[in-house]
Amino acid sequence: MKITVFFSVFIMIALLTLSPACKKETAVENLKLQPASGAEAAPDFQVTSLEGQELSLASLKGKIILVNFWATWCPPCRAEIPGFIAAYSELKDRGLVILGFSVDDLPEADLQAFVNKAGINYPVALVGKEIVAAFKPGQYIPTSIFIDRKGQLRYKHVGLLTKNDLLKIFEALEEE
Repeated sequence: MKITVFFSVFIMIALLTLSPACKKETAVENLKLQPASGAEAAPDFQVTSLEGQELSLASLKGKIILVNFWATWCPPCRAEIPGFIAAYSELKDRGLVILGFSVDDLPEADLQAFVNKAGINYPVALVGKEIVAAFKPGQYIPTSIFIDRKGQLRYKHVGLLTKNDLLKIFEALEEE
């Protein structure tokens, strides 16, 4: 019985850490932003946050936007939330907007409960296939996509994004 329980727990941990649904941290090395001249326009999205705020590319023009595709069940996604909370508190007055695009398959009330418990201070929206198809984040989460002040897709990071790496990317975009 003890061997069966141990084996089951081992398999569950292995599946969570090796799952293709989540990708572990990959550091931002030799930061290479997509040149502004060759950057692709960001999708013209419209979402409603859990708080009822209507958000769109047009309404956020002039801001540096971090679109983060994540889910409540993804360990690396949950691990990056405290850094996002801190970065948003520090940089929102300098033009940073973080949008948490949840790809969870759960009721909004359950997502809202998670957001409240985690203390997330940036807008979160439960998004569907249309938003995912428009942004093309790929098959792994978390995936973070940076949009510059002119509405151009400039950087995509797959895996856990640390606060320090978020700051590096923001500062590089801010300098332009």
